[in-house]
Amino acid sequence: MTGLSDATPDQSAGPDHGAERGIWRLLCEDVACVAQRDPAARGTFDVLTCYPGIHALIAYRISNALWHRGARWPARFLSYMGRMITNIDIHPGATIGRRFFIDHGAGVVIGETSVVGDDVTLYHGVTLGGTSWNKGKRHPTLEDGVMCGAGAKILGPITIGRNGRVGANSVVTKDVPPEMTVVGIPGRIVKPIERRFTDHGIDLDHHLMPDPVGRALACLIDHINRIESRLDQHTADEVTGALDEALEGIVCARCGNSCDQPGCILPGCESTPSGPSCKH
Repeated sequence: MTGLSDATPDQSAGPDHGAERGIWRLLCEDVACVAQRDPAARGTFDVLTCYPGIHALIAYRISNALWHRGARWPARFLSYMGRMITNIDIHPGATIGRRFFIDHGAGVVIGETSVVGDDVTLYHGVTLGGTSWNKGKRHPTLEDGVMCGAGAKILGPITIGRNGRVGANSVVTKDVPPEMTVVGIPGRIVKPIERRFTDHGIDLDHHLMPDPVGRALACLIDHINRIESRLDQHTADEVTGALDEALEGIVCARCGNSCDQPGCILPGCESTPSGPSCKH
């Protein structure tokens, strides 16, 4: 993840202007990437004034710099004010790479030890949460190019591989390999289907998600149909075999054909205990 070094200032560095220039460059890239991923964006002024995701990133970039300089309370307070305004909660200790885009933004939560790579896109309601009260790495890692659909919950110190996709409202608690898609509750890894990438390698067609449950049901229905077909054939064979067995020995001496009657109906024919006896 190439952009993480820019997003995480060195704590041992002196108070120079390099970090400020780094923050400004990151913010410029954050603003510019909105037009590439949101067709509703109408210009830089529109993005700067009307996009809560950008406002949350501005608050995060500054609070993250404060956090790594040891000013923990000011960083947390600035992060809190950003959440009050944008309804997006990004912990100042999180690590976020370049060209990060939060679309709509409402309800997004990013925990303290989360690591987000370059060119990552989150939709509203996404949670990068922890599953432990222990200190240390307890939040997920999203590698470069990951896209998380609306309402997705990614929990624990897991990794979503490069260019991976998380379907809307999925709950993911296990690692996802690169280039793969995870959907459902709990998240199931499925093979990717048709994908479309932008110049920065971002898959925008997050509505094109495989349906493993529907596919499984279709397979079950097809299997049931095959079983019913075989059962019908077996039943037909049994009926034919029983009829053949019942007609065995009942052959008309006159015409030579099998007969479904208990005996020949021509005059002079008799039925015996051992079966019909035809004299014709």
